Amino acid sequence: MSISSRPILIQCDFDGTVTVGDVSFLILDHYTGESWRRMLDDYMAGKISVNRFNAAVFSKVKAGRHELDEFVKKNAVMRPGFKELVETARRMDIRFVIVSNGMMFYIETLLKMLGLDGVEFTAAKANFKPDEIEAWYEGPDGKTVEDGFKEAWTQHFLDQGYDIIYIGNGASDFPPAKRCSRIFGIESLEKACLEEGVACTAFDDLREIAAELEKLA
Repeated sequence: MSISSRPILIQCDFDGTVTVGDVSFLILDHYTGESWRRMLDDYMAGKISVNRFNAAVFSKVKAGRHELDEFVKKNAVMRPGFKELVETARRMDIRFVIVSNGMMFYIETLLKMLGLDGVEFTAAKANFKPDEIEAWYEGPDGKTVEDGFKEAWTQHFLDQGYDIIYIGNGASDFPPAKRCSRIFGIESLEKACLEEGVACTAFDDLREIAAELEKLA
Protein backbone atom coordinates (compact mmCIF):
# COMPACT_ATOMS: atom_id res chain seq x y z
CA MET A 1 0.00 0.00 0.00
CA SER A 2 1.59 3.27 -1.06
CA ILE A 3 1.37 6.62 0.69
CA SER A 4 -1.29 8.91 -0.76
CA SER A 5 -0.88 12.66 -1.14
CA ARG A 6 -4.58 13.00 -0.35
CA PRO A 7 -6.19 12.49 3.07
CA ILE A 8 -7.08 8.84 3.62
CA LEU A 9 -10.49 7.56 4.68
CA ILE A 10 -11.53 4.02 5.52
CA GLN A 11 -15.09 3.18 4.47
CA CYS A 12 -16.02 0.05 6.39
CA ASP A 13 -19.09 -2.15 6.17
CA PHE A 14 -20.50 -3.48 9.46
CA ASP A 15 -22.59 -6.66 9.24
CA GLY A 16 -20.38 -9.60 8.29
CA THR A 17 -17.31 -7.35 8.32
CA VAL A 18 -17.03 -5.84 11.81
CA THR A 19 -19.32 -8.62 13.01
CA VAL A 20 -19.24 -12.32 12.16
CA GLY A 21 -22.61 -12.82 10.51
CA ASP A 22 -25.40 -10.31 9.96
CA VAL A 23 -26.94 -8.71 13.05
CA SER A 24 -30.07 -7.70 11.13
CA PHE A 25 -30.60 -11.34 10.20
CA LEU A 26 -30.25 -12.41 13.84
CA ILE A 27 -32.92 -9.91 14.85
CA LEU A 28 -35.28 -10.78 12.01
CA ASP A 29 -34.99 -14.55 12.51
CA HIS A 30 -35.60 -14.21 16.26
CA TYR A 31 -38.48 -11.74 16.16
CA THR A 32 -40.25 -12.52 12.87
CA GLY A 33 -39.45 -16.13 11.96
CA GLU A 34 -38.10 -16.89 8.50
CA SER A 35 -40.86 -15.53 6.24
CA TRP A 36 -38.85 -12.31 5.73
CA ARG A 37 -36.25 -14.28 3.75
CA ARG A 38 -38.59 -14.46 0.75
CA MET A 39 -38.32 -10.70 0.52
CA LEU A 40 -34.54 -11.01 0.93
CA ASP A 41 -34.53 -13.17 -2.19
CA ASP A 42 -36.38 -10.42 -4.06
CA TYR A 43 -33.87 -7.83 -2.87
CA MET A 44 -30.88 -9.99 -3.84
CA ALA A 45 -32.45 -10.51 -7.27
CA GLY A 46 -32.77 -6.74 -7.72
CA LYS A 47 -36.57 -6.80 -7.68
CA ILE A 48 -36.90 -4.36 -4.78
CA SER A 49 -34.71 -1.57 -3.39
CA VAL A 50 -32.69 -1.87 -0.20
CA ASN A 51 -34.83 0.88 1.34
CA ARG A 52 -38.07 -0.94 0.56
CA PHE A 53 -36.66 -4.26 1.76
CA ASN A 54 -35.41 -2.92 5.08
CA ALA A 55 -38.58 -0.92 5.74
CA ALA A 56 -40.78 -3.94 5.03
CA VAL A 57 -38.92 -6.52 7.11
CA PHE A 58 -38.27 -4.32 10.14
CA SER A 59 -41.91 -3.25 10.22
CA LYS A 60 -42.56 -6.85 11.38
CA VAL A 61 -40.28 -6.52 14.43
CA LYS A 62 -42.42 -5.90 17.50
CA ALA A 63 -39.82 -5.16 20.16
CA GLY A 64 -38.60 -2.00 21.84
CA ARG A 65 -35.16 -0.44 21.68
CA HIS A 66 -34.06 -1.64 25.11
CA GLU A 67 -35.04 -5.25 24.41
CA LEU A 68 -33.24 -5.21 21.05
CA ASP A 69 -30.16 -3.60 22.56
CA GLU A 70 -29.91 -6.41 25.10
CA PHE A 71 -30.51 -9.00 22.38
CA VAL A 72 -27.68 -7.77 20.14
CA LYS A 73 -25.24 -7.36 23.03
CA LYS A 74 -25.88 -10.97 23.97
CA ASN A 75 -25.95 -12.50 20.48
CA ALA A 76 -23.79 -10.46 18.08
CA VAL A 77 -20.29 -11.83 17.48
CA MET A 78 -17.59 -9.25 16.82
CA ARG A 79 -14.78 -10.02 14.40
CA PRO A 80 -11.38 -10.03 16.13
CA GLY A 81 -9.21 -6.95 15.72
CA PHE A 82 -11.83 -4.26 15.26
CA LYS A 83 -10.71 -2.13 18.20
CA GLU A 84 -7.07 -2.40 17.11
CA LEU A 85 -8.01 -1.35 13.57
CA VAL A 86 -9.88 1.73 14.78
CA GLU A 87 -7.06 2.68 17.15
CA THR A 88 -4.48 2.30 14.38
CA ALA A 89 -6.51 4.51 12.05
CA ARG A 90 -6.85 7.16 14.76
CA ARG A 91 -3.15 7.10 15.55
CA MET A 92 -2.35 7.55 11.86
CA ASP A 93 -4.93 10.33 11.41
CA ILE A 94 -6.96 8.21 8.98
CA ARG A 95 -10.67 8.98 9.06
CA PHE A 96 -12.69 5.84 9.80
CA VAL A 97 -16.38 5.68 8.82
CA ILE A 98 -18.77 2.75 9.02
CA VAL A 99 -21.30 2.80 6.15
CA SER A 100 -23.75 -0.06 6.49
CA ASN A 101 -26.98 -1.38 5.03
CA GLY A 102 -27.78 -2.46 8.60
CA MET A 103 -29.46 -0.38 11.30
CA MET A 104 -27.96 2.54 13.17
CA PHE A 105 -29.48 1.57 16.52
CA TYR A 106 -27.59 -1.70 16.91
CA ILE A 107 -24.35 -0.34 15.47
CA GLU A 108 -24.52 2.39 18.11
CA THR A 109 -25.20 -0.19 20.82
CA LEU A 110 -22.32 -2.45 19.83
CA LEU A 111 -19.85 0.41 19.45
CA LYS A 112 -20.73 1.63 22.95
CA MET A 113 -20.33 -1.92 24.27
CA LEU A 114 -16.79 -1.92 22.85
CA GLY A 115 -15.99 1.53 24.20
CA LEU A 116 -15.81 2.89 20.64
CA ASP A 117 -18.84 5.18 20.62
CA GLY A 118 -16.73 7.95 19.03
CA VAL A 119 -16.53 6.04 15.72
CA GLU A 120 -18.38 7.69 12.82
CA PHE A 121 -21.15 5.59 11.31
CA THR A 122 -24.20 5.81 9.10
CA ALA A 123 -26.82 3.19 8.29
CA ALA A 124 -30.61 2.86 8.21
CA LYS A 125 -32.38 5.07 10.72
CA ALA A 126 -35.13 3.74 12.96
CA ASN A 127 -38.27 5.13 14.50
CA PHE A 128 -39.50 2.81 17.25
CA LYS A 129 -43.28 2.65 17.30
CA PRO A 130 -45.47 0.60 19.67
CA ASP A 131 -46.07 -2.18 17.14
CA GLU A 132 -43.30 -1.83 14.54
CA ILE A 133 -39.97 -0.30 13.62
CA GLU A 134 -40.01 2.29 10.86
CA ALA A 135 -36.73 2.12 8.93
CA TRP A 136 -35.25 4.25 6.16
CA TYR A 137 -31.93 5.33 4.62
CA GLU A 138 -30.68 8.88 4.20
CA GLY A 139 -27.88 9.95 1.88
CA PRO A 140 -25.26 12.65 2.53
CA ASP A 141 -27.80 15.28 1.43
CA GLY A 142 -30.30 14.18 4.08
CA LYS A 143 -32.76 12.85 1.50
CA THR A 144 -34.18 9.34 1.51
CA VAL A 145 -32.15 6.88 -0.57
CA GLU A 146 -33.97 3.97 -2.23
CA ASP A 147 -30.89 2.20 -3.59
CA GLY A 148 -27.16 2.78 -3.80
CA PHE A 149 -26.82 3.94 -0.18
CA LYS A 150 -23.18 2.89 0.14
CA GLU A 151 -22.31 4.27 -3.30
CA ALA A 152 -23.82 7.64 -2.38
CA TRP A 153 -21.53 7.93 0.62
CA THR A 154 -18.50 6.77 -1.37
CA GLN A 155 -19.16 9.50 -3.92
CA HIS A 156 -19.56 12.01 -1.10
CA PHE A 157 -16.16 11.06 0.34
CA LEU A 158 -14.53 11.15 -3.10
CA ASP A 159 -16.00 14.62 -3.68
CA GLN A 160 -14.40 15.69 -0.40
CA GLY A 161 -11.01 14.66 -1.80
CA TYR A 162 -10.38 11.47 0.13
CA ASP A 163 -8.32 8.50 -0.99
CA ILE A 164 -10.59 5.65 0.15
CA ILE A 165 -9.66 2.24 1.55
CA TYR A 166 -12.72 -0.03 1.47
CA ILE A 167 -13.43 -2.92 3.84
CA GLY A 168 -16.42 -5.21 3.29
CA ASN A 169 -17.89 -8.65 2.75
CA GLY A 170 -21.12 -8.41 0.75
CA ALA A 171 -22.38 -8.11 -2.81
CA SER A 172 -23.63 -4.61 -1.99
CA ASP A 173 -20.03 -3.63 -1.20
CA PHE A 174 -18.69 -4.25 -4.69
CA PRO A 175 -20.19 -1.21 -6.50
CA PRO A 176 -18.69 1.29 -4.02
CA ALA A 177 -15.51 -0.69 -3.38
CA LYS A 178 -14.44 -0.83 -7.02
CA ARG A 179 -14.25 2.99 -7.00
CA CYS A 180 -11.76 3.00 -4.12
CA SER A 181 -7.96 2.86 -4.08
CA ARG A 182 -7.62 -0.31 -2.02
CA ILE A 183 -10.08 -3.10 -1.16
CA PHE A 184 -9.99 -5.52 1.74
CA GLY A 185 -12.72 -8.06 1.12
CA ILE A 186 -14.08 -11.43 2.11
CA GLU A 187 -17.02 -13.61 1.08
CA SER A 188 -19.22 -12.11 -1.67
CA LEU A 189 -17.09 -8.99 -2.07
CA GLU A 190 -13.91 -11.01 -2.51
CA LYS A 191 -15.70 -13.28 -5.00
CA ALA A 192 -17.02 -10.33 -7.04
CA CYS A 193 -13.56 -8.78 -7.16
CA LEU A 194 -12.02 -12.03 -8.37
CA GLU A 195 -14.69 -12.44 -11.06
CA GLU A 196 -14.24 -8.87 -12.29
CA GLY A 197 -10.45 -8.80 -12.05
CA VAL A 198 -10.41 -6.11 -9.35
CA ALA A 199 -7.53 -6.22 -6.86
CA CYS A 200 -8.66 -7.29 -3.41
CA THR A 201 -6.86 -8.38 -0.24
CA ALA A 202 -8.58 -11.06 1.84
CA PHE A 203 -8.51 -11.08 5.65
CA ASP A 204 -9.79 -13.07 8.60
CA ASP A 205 -8.79 -10.86 11.50
CA LEU A 206 -9.11 -7.06 11.26
CA ARG A 207 -5.65 -6.75 12.82
CA GLU A 208 -4.33 -7.90 9.45
CA ILE A 209 -5.68 -4.68 7.94
CA ALA A 210 -4.25 -2.64 10.82
CA ALA A 211 -0.85 -4.13 10.02
CA GLU A 212 -1.23 -3.06 6.39
CA LEU A 213 -2.05 0.48 7.53
CA GLU A 214 1.13 0.55 9.57
CA LYS A 215 3.08 0.21 6.33
CA LEU A 216 1.86 3.70 5.35
CA ALA A 217 3.87 5.26 8.18
